[in-house]
Amino acid sequence: MILGSAIRALRQVGDPAFRRVLLLGLALTVALLFAVYAAFLGLVNWMVPDTLDIPMLGEVTWVDDLLSGASVILMLVMSVFLMVPVASAFTSLFLDDVADAVEARHYPALPPGRRVGILEGLGDSVKFMGVLILANIVAFVIYAFFLPFGPVIFIVMNGYLLGREYFQLVALRRLSRPEAKAMRRRHAATIWGAGTLMALPLTVPLLNLLVPVLGAATFTHLFHRLATPAGPSVRTSPDRAR
Repeated sequence: MILGSAIRALRQVGDPAFRRVLLLGLALTVALLFAVYAAFLGLVNWMVPDTLDIPMLGEVTWVDDLLSGASVILMLVMSVFLMVPVASAFTSLFLDDVADAVEARHYPALPPGRRVGILEGLGDSVKFMGVLILANIVAFVIYAFFLPFGPVIFIVMNGYLLGREYFQLVALRRLSRPEAKAMRRRHAATIWGAGTLMALPLTVPLLNLLVPVLGAATFTHLFHRLATPAGPSVRTSPDRAR
């Protein structure tokens, strides 16, 4: 079910409506990472003087250039961690557009889903992002004691948190908040597995730029696959979903 949802999301990359959101989300993600990189580069240039006197070498003028060049590599590495809050922030901006494109192609018989309001979506995303940032700060301390298991801890923890957030916000388009929470708890293991699959490419620089959009599409498919007739109806009217 999880792999099937991810594969269907990948197959829709060529869809014009989906591609528009993908490119827009990609551009915003790159812009954010470049903004952080520019701030970091400015800090490096401010802290390192234009010239540096090194014993036995004399005056050296290339230290700041060397550090600036190395900062590009550092930012690629940092993007692994930066993409976690970026993926979280993405949900309040583009999740509805991605879900609309997925449902228009694969679930055309369904009525339009309720579009989560900007303030409501932003509020949820800020809360989720706060939890993500706090959890990752705590995780850095854990990494120091269990360094060999650092990547596993990163993927499993962020897989749980991102899966919880994405599924919850996708479900709110069709269900009331209590129904969405109940469904998320009922399928917690599956959602955690899908979130872990989403977190894996976050560890790969450049590839991680595609995760927010493809993750939203994957969780839209996953929600509809889990919403069986025995479970809550996905045909909930927009008014009731409020």
